[in-house]
Amino acid sequence: MSDMTSTADAPRSPGRPRSVRADEAIIEATLDLLAQGNTIESISIEAIAARAGVGKATIYRRWPGKDALLRDALRTLKGNPPEPAGRSVRDDLILLVGAVGHHIDPRAERIMPCLVPEVNRSPEQYQLYQNIIEPRRTLMREVLRRGVRTGELRADLDVEVTMAMLTGPMLVQRVMRWHPHLDEATLAEQIVDGLLDGIRAR
Repeated sequence: MSDMTSTADAPRSPGRPRSVRADEAIIEATLDLLAQGNTIESISIEAIAARAGVGKATIYRRWPGKDALLRDALRTLKGNPPEPAGRSVRDDLILLVGAVGHHIDPRAERIMPCLVPEVNRSPEQYQLYQNIIEPRRTLMREVLRRGVRTGELRADLDVEVTMAMLTGPMLVQRVMRWHPHLDEATLAEQIVDGLLDGIRAR
């Protein structure tokens, strides 16, 4: 009897784990719907709630609207950006270029190509994409600017154009599978080394 009483009287565990499970279910439902070919415009909060097994109010308690939810879902799809070590511009650039177009979730192969037309067609979706990408650009921008400050890179370096030259080849290869014989395991290093010849300080 005392055992039963102590169990009943024991403090209940905090509710946060249940909230985490709900968060994960909502994100997973959103990604599943996108992976099935639904467009951003066609997906509704009602459909996400039904798929996740929660009420609409549960979603709105966590996100103010669909755009905020989609932003978090797509960030989850990509995973966290890598953190440069800060010791070598070359090594940091290889790390960041290697992360371009890389996703930790296999659903990305079905989702990302479908998002490109929507990003090009809709100012709202374009802004959503920019909000996801900008933190990654910021990391690369900081590495390049550090290289300029330390004298490793040219003082007149156009940082924004250089970022485009670094990311473009990897993005085209991973999204479009442009060249079937390029080795993605070494491509980031080849891109960075090829470009460094032109942007190193003389």
